[in-house]
Amino acid sequence: MRIYHELVKNENLSVCLGFFDGVHEGHKVVIKNTVNLARQNGLHSAVVTFREHPLCYLQNRNPQYILSSEDRISLIEKQGVDYLYMLEFDENIADLMAYDYLKNVLIDTFRPKFITTGFNHYFGANRQGDTGMLRNYQQIFGYKFFEIPPITYNNTLISSTKIRQLISDGMLDGIKQLLGMDFYIKSKIKDGDHVGRTISFPTANMDYPEDIIKLARGVYAAQVEVDEKKYNAVVNYGMRPTVSDRKKMLVEAFLLDFSGNLYGKDAKVIFKRKIRNEKKFASLYELKVQIAKDADMAKSLLNNA
Repeated sequence: MRIYHELVKNENLSVCLGFFDGVHEGHKVVIKNTVNLARQNGLHSAVVTFREHPLCYLQNRNPQYILSSEDRISLIEKQGVDYLYMLEFDENIADLMAYDYLKNVLIDTFRPKFITTGFNHYFGANRQGDTGMLRNYQQIFGYKFFEIPPITYNNTLISSTKIRQLISDGMLDGIKQLLGMDFYIKSKIKDGDHVGRTISFPTANMDYPEDIIKLARGVYAAQVEVDEKKYNAVVNYGMRPTVSDRKKMLVEAFLLDFSGNLYGKDAKVIFKRKIRNEKKFASLYELKVQIAKDADMAKSLLNNA
């Protein structure tokens, strides 16, 4: 897959439009339709998206994504896409009227034969453009438009908004069916204060990525992947109130059946299921007893996953 960060003329494509945060199961239908149309008609496929979500520019929001930009690119590539246009959403784009965006950006750059979007795609200043507009201009600009209807699972709309809500609520049981995978974060393991060692539960400490949607505070059954190996784990995300007065959120993972030094290594923490809320215990002994119970629960959950 070739990646462009600016508009480069590339004509006669099958293109799809969207931000595709998470590249969830609904997004995959949109992208696959684009790829299939290209292959069936001897064309190349392209995803046209933005590096940051438009609302980060329009409303000065800090991003809270499901996936990092790097992983979003990787998942898009796995769908068989030929070209990815990951553009900057700036004032030049934000101020364009919907017709000008359609004509001057999409049509003049790509001369698309096919355009695919989800049912809720909007574009242009003040979200003036929508699927109806894309449909109405098909004959004028010589493309065929495909609108992918809502994709659901068990009567639940698959959307980035819904997935972010489940993550922020710590309700991970249904995430995989919507997202297509378990929710995870990536971070570097850093040296901690070694309290875990004093209670026989040494932990790997990590910062939570700033631009990823925040998981609900609590204790989770999880897997930690380091050096391409996966280890079952109990992971606490929170402020560790029993051992620290600091108000800094931290990811703290106790790897089951592992011994060794992981400091400085890159880790992927795959959250499977919430075990309990974070709690302040009266003593380190009570914390130790509870972690042992958490470990037994995690083993049971992970072995039956």
